[in-house]
Amino acid sequence: MLVSDFNYDLPEERIAKFPPTVRGTTRLIVLDRKTGKYQDSYYRNLDEFLQAGDVLILNDTRVMQSRLFCELPDGRERELVVLEKHGDEPQRVMYRGKLHDGDILTVKDTDEKVKIVKILGNGIAEVESETDLNVLTEKYGNVPLPPYLHRDATEADKERYQTVWAKNMGSAAAPTASLNMTDDLLERLRAKGVKICYLTLHVGLGTFLPIRTDSVEDHQMHSEWFYIPDETIDAIKETKAAGGRVVSLGTTVARTLEYYGKTGKTSGEDDIFIYPGFEFTVIDALLTNFHAPKSTVLMMAAAFAGWEHLHAAYDHCVEAGYNFLSYGDSMLIC
Repeated sequence: MLVSDFNYDLPEERIAKFPPTVRGTTRLIVLDRKTGKYQDSYYRNLDEFLQAGDVLILNDTRVMQSRLFCELPDGRERELVVLEKHGDEPQRVMYRGKLHDGDILTVKDTDEKVKIVKILGNGIAEVESETDLNVLTEKYGNVPLPPYLHRDATEADKERYQTVWAKNMGSAAAPTASLNMTDDLLERLRAKGVKICYLTLHVGLGTFLPIRTDSVEDHQMHSEWFYIPDETIDAIKETKAAGGRVVSLGTTVARTLEYYGKTGKTSGEDDIFIYPGFEFTVIDALLTNFHAPKSTVLMMAAAFAGWEHLHAAYDHCVEAGYNFLSYGDSMLIC
């Protein structure tokens, strides 16, 4: 299976560069994964497509302000994105611009220093600092917007690149399918009889890295830390037993639940790579944003919906003027 098989035409003007003025005022396409039929709607109407007895599972991770602007001693600017840390492993960053082992960077407008210990390749470096980097990012960092937005973060992004329920600090990027969800819609879902549950997956390095192999099967996913509370596991079991659906809000939730389904683990490091041919055992519906061509998350959506059905729906949405990627519109696959 080739990475190039998972491609589609995404015009630059279809990529949402900013969030909608009001959270949740985005469009939604509902795709029947059995028939391939789709229906245009709006995100605010999600409650019309979920049923009493369903459980909707959300990722409660909180995005770190992990983008640090720094300078080399000669004044040349460099940008670091602080990556999630796993256990006792060294702290790592992604960087822009040329750096070398031993370089000392100063966080802009501060006296804080960051040392490049080792260049690891693919724009990743091992670093160390006197002040914990998580402290530095919270004090001096910026929102780590995806590079394809081609802009710096604004004050508005500090709020809008977080979910309304963001709680557990640790992600290097947002679980973007959740950015359109509002408190009002969650309340309407609860009133309808949809149970709302949470888990944590800290979105990490894997969300930034492109696939560098020609064959899908040769790609190695980076691991990300996750935790599923007992009450969420119990809700899944009760929902399944009663004939309801487990609805995943986003690919981060889907990966975590399917990793649990394959391994039985409720916490640890999740490195599952889901692509067509994967057998889903936990989720019954997936609410997700539109994904970039040739990306791992597009392959996951294709595995769930079927690539032929998904590709046709994507082509329709491009023609119909939907907005794509992190700040864009959404798709419910059920």
